[in-house]
Amino acid sequence: MKKVILFSLFLMFGLVASQTFPGLMGENYIYFKQISNILLFICLSFIMINVGREFEIEKTKWRSYSKDYLVAMATAAFPWIFVAIYFVFVLLPSQYWFDSEAWKENLLLSRFAAPTSAGILFTMLAAAGLKSTWVYKKVQVLAIFDDLDTILLMIPLQVMMVGLRWQLFVIVFIVSLLLIIGWKKLASYDMRQDWKAILFYAIVVFSITQSVYLGTKYLYGEEASIHIEVLLPAFILGMVMKHKHIDTPSEHRVTDLISYIFMFLVGLSMPAFFGVDFKEISEVVTITGSQPFMSWEVIAFHVIIVTILSNIGKLFPIFTYKERLLKERLAISIGMFTRGEVGAGIIFISIGYNLGGPALMISVLTLVLNLILTGFFVIWVRRLTKSAMEQNKLAGIED
Repeated sequence: MKKVILFSLFLMFGLVASQTFPGLMGENYIYFKQISNILLFICLSFIMINVGREFEIEKTKWRSYSKDYLVAMATAAFPWIFVAIYFVFVLLPSQYWFDSEAWKENLLLSRFAAPTSAGILFTMLAAAGLKSTWVYKKVQVLAIFDDLDTILLMIPLQVMMVGLRWQLFVIVFIVSLLLIIGWKKLASYDMRQDWKAILFYAIVVFSITQSVYLGTKYLYGEEASIHIEVLLPAFILGMVMKHKHIDTPSEHRVTDLISYIFMFLVGLSMPAFFGVDFKEISEVVTITGSQPFMSWEVIAFHVIIVTILSNIGKLFPIFTYKERLLKERLAISIGMFTRGEVGAGIIFISIGYNLGGPALMISVLTLVLNLILTGFFVIWVRRLTKSAMEQNKLAGIED
């Protein structure tokens, strides 16, 4: 629970800093921002390598995972779709309801609601004594597939934002190659996996992706550059490692610290909101980013509604796995409510496309609210799972 609270606090501290640092630092803020963005990408790469390391499946039984992947895909899709519809039809004026640009922007931004935080979820369920239960084992598979689906879908969403160009085919080729390597070489390489090694790999992944971007920018200009986010390369790198569980206090401390720094940097990456008339800023070229700011009371109302919608979408597993008790299926769904680093990474990527305005603020605060509620969600999951275990025991059913 302490970790979840700190996640929320660091994200909020970063958000406050994003509004105060520009005025305090003046012209030097641009250099500070460049450094903070580099650190943010390295932290995100570190986190995604660890998510990839959790991707453990038996390749010979891949068909048995097909249902789980479809369930995970739907569990990620419904929150995303619900929030996108809300952003368009509630936050935007009616003139944009059927505007393709408005839909593209909001489909990208609302994707933050899709991924479950595997790291937070696994840690808290294990601490609750549920590691040997069917609920834990099933939610472990679903959460990893959930994150994988989010990463993969980000590719076409980003392509929608930049349009159909020759660079698209290069990106598709690189993505396809990475996926093939990830599957063929799953858990094949015996590599060092202490935090120092993972951090080094994260820096390498960032350096390679950044070099591709800067090289193509130099040759073809900003508009024709090839920008591959660290999400997929880092995840694939984690996949191909033979997973070693290094369960030491120092490993946990450093890993948690990097996650806290990442959440702070995500908050810090937010554009200025206070006293800004977005329609008068010439650099703002997106529909979402040009919307006028709302009062904090209205923002709070939208945060509550978006939180409810995104979590309703996560209830899809209730309608599957009919061979299990309703309590167990509900426990899985509630466990998937947890959000964290991957969702925050999606928000940061959206900022890169100038997607700001009230929708961005609502997205950040929704993430914070879900983090605050995570402890309650885990307690609820524990009670449902324990009750289901007792019911199964009385019926003579083994978990």
